[in-house]
Amino acid sequence: MKGAVHRGAERRFAPWKNGGGETAEILCSPEGAGYDDFDWRISTARVGQSGPFSSFHGVHRSLTVIEGGAMRLTFDAAPPLMVGPETGPVCFPGDVACHAELIGPALLDLNVMVRAPFGVRVVAADTGVAPLGGAVERFVFARDALPALGLERHDLQQVPPEENVPPLGGALVIDITRQARGS
Repeated sequence: MKGAVHRGAERRFAPWKNGGGETAEILCSPEGAGYDDFDWRISTARVGQSGPFSSFHGVHRSLTVIEGGAMRLTFDAAPPLMVGPETGPVCFPGDVACHAELIGPALLDLNVMVRAPFGVRVVAADTGVAPLGGAVERFVFARDALPALGLERHDLQQVPPEENVPPLGGALVIDITRQARGS
């Protein structure tokens, strides 16, 4: 599994779009795109207090707590979602009003946001992860250090989308897919 590595230790945090927290962009396509014109974006965010999430029109979000406490996400007309270090990722539309209520200490999360025609799957690599049909990009995110891959905690490594990811405790696999038009 060889590919570009984006080091967690090199990330710089900046205020959220709505000013309520901090985010550190890891990758964005196309490179240099802003909040309103990316195709897909991978970032980490520090959530230190309860409050609203930024709104992203036409964006589908996948959020995974990677350290710290948990939070309850509430939406206008949908049931709330609990997300924490033990729950795995949650997915929701980025243009629906979302309020985060911290349940415990501050947290760090991994966000993957995509706009059509792109989709996203984020899964734990505890038992290995087979390739996903339609994937155009594949990444391994190290929740913990993965010495066998030369990855430190919170590093992101790009891997070929057609490659199996072996069992990697403490890692997440992110697949960015391109959906067929009209599906």
